[in-house]
Amino acid sequence: MKKTLKPLDSRRNFVKNSIKATALLPLTGIGLQGLAQELSNPKLSGNVKNPKPLKILILGGTSFIGPHQIAYALKRGHQITTFTRGKTKPTIFRKQFDQVEQLIGDRENNLKALEGRKWDVVIDNSGRQVRWTKATAELLKDTVGMYVYVSSVSVFYPYFKANLTEDMPLVLKVPENLDDDDEKYTYDYGVMKANSEIAARTIFGNNKTIVIRPTFMTGPGDRTNRFLYWPTQLPKGGSVVVPGKKKDPVQFIDVRDVAEWMIRLIETNTSGTFNAVGPATTMTIREFANEVSDVFGKKAKLVHIDDYKFLEENRLRYLMPWILDSKKYHGISRVSQVKSVKNGLTYRLLETTMKDTHTWWFSDAIDNERRTAFQNDPKELHNRQKNLLKKWKTYNSQ
Repeated sequence: MKKTLKPLDSRRNFVKNSIKATALLPLTGIGLQGLAQELSNPKLSGNVKNPKPLKILILGGTSFIGPHQIAYALKRGHQITTFTRGKTKPTIFRKQFDQVEQLIGDRENNLKALEGRKWDVVIDNSGRQVRWTKATAELLKDTVGMYVYVSSVSVFYPYFKANLTEDMPLVLKVPENLDDDDEKYTYDYGVMKANSEIAARTIFGNNKTIVIRPTFMTGPGDRTNRFLYWPTQLPKGGSVVVPGKKKDPVQFIDVRDVAEWMIRLIETNTSGTFNAVGPATTMTIREFANEVSDVFGKKAKLVHIDDYKFLEENRLRYLMPWILDSKKYHGISRVSQVKSVKNGLTYRLLETTMKDTHTWWFSDAIDNERRTAFQNDPKELHNRQKNLLKKWKTYNSQ
């Protein structure tokens, strides 16, 4: 007799087979199932079926968010120019870059390639210094219609409060006499982003400026390793550490959801400041881990470590998207997304993000050197968790 699969079983088998089928595929073109998704609801704010073609300048464009912006914008009929130093080569959507005008310069001291040119909008992906933002905004204010600055929720550090909305006070200076280098770096970054936002608005004006504040972005093309634990370890099975208390919230967002939404905001000339955070509904670290585990067929045995003292002592204060709750980090996973959703931000399924990230990681977009370095790094949790689990077992038996 033929066995009838239950809906959940069918989905698990589909996910399992899809992952096997897509591993090691080339990602030089558009091949990810979640790429450049079209909105299913044509009435949703920010959705333009046939947008007016725009000339878009992207400062940066070859790193994490840029290739996704470019692929989506080209699909929607826009013309793209990038301005980079010419050093970072895109690892995904390489063919799409054949359709891109690529200007070479340096935001530190050489903006000559931007002089005397006109665009409808500029997207500032590479604003890592306030003076860079000021210089490009001043140069382009009379020849570009809108300035889009990619900021960060780091402008709210320290995150004392929950439900951080766009109009909350920003961190504008670094406190004196900080002894912790990590905290000084965190302050520096938040201060830089906050003051860069202000510079863009001051020069272009509120009605011609869009500020996007992403939380932790994940997905194909990520140049950090901070989310890789989940899509690389859960498919292997065995015991997998899940840190955090039962109700610890997590926030994260697929980079493509941010990239595509930004293009739609531009198309509708929607100015303003927006927190780019997800997921669509409140999620705890346990719900996150369980859902990701389900994506990969529940091969792994999830071991929840919920003792903050133990986690602190064993140097596990964060495992993105989870961050250990503390006074200064209480609000980092409690940022408001209400305004953004009202203005057209939509979300892929976590299943899509994890499957596509897994596919990307085992594709030719990643060279063996990076893959091997991650796998062998003694600081990464997958190389620490065996010992950590032994300690946890002993700790619980005391």
